[in-house]
Amino acid sequence: MNKKQVWKPGNMLYPVPAVMVSCGDATGKKNIITVAWTGTICSDPAMVSISVRPERFSYSMIEETGEFVINLTTKELTFATDWCGVKSGRDVDKFAAMNLTPAKGHALDYAPIIEESPVNIECRVTEKKKLGSHDMFLAEIADVMVSEKYMNETGKFNLNETGLVAYSHGEYFCLGEKIGKFGYSVKK
Repeated sequence: MNKKQVWKPGNMLYPVPAVMVSCGDATGKKNIITVAWTGTICSDPAMVSISVRPERFSYSMIEETGEFVINLTTKELTFATDWCGVKSGRDVDKFAAMNLTPAKGHALDYAPIIEESPVNIECRVTEKKKLGSHDMFLAEIADVMVSEKYMNETGKFNLNETGLVAYSHGEYFCLGEKIGKFGYSVKK
């Protein structure tokens, strides 16, 4: 028998993606916030959400411009991802400190992409929901930019070869062994 303990309500839905969200304001100020509370919320139209504490430096930039970019992180970007999550953009230029390159994306006016990320998801806020400790920004995906470095000869993007990172209960993990693919349980 697997005996269980009862704990107070809390977030135990792990692993989650550890992403760097980049944003900017109308004055040209740019910042990066590390977010683990993010996810897909709709496929048509393509939509995502991020949850951000209102006191975070990036919050007002996202609220003001209605833009942000979800930049997927890799093993090579894990240090920068963690660092950008514990330092404030009020005190330091995170792009410069972590040698990350802010670049103009394709669809947005203010939020830069992080050039070193293999996938940049440019988002426009459609709604903000006040939830408690965090506010959730619901956003339509304006476009997705992918690194040609991971394209094969037939034009397929090999996302799982980028070294994606997940966050679980305070720790970072590089995705590992493939154990199946969608539909394998019913394939004949």
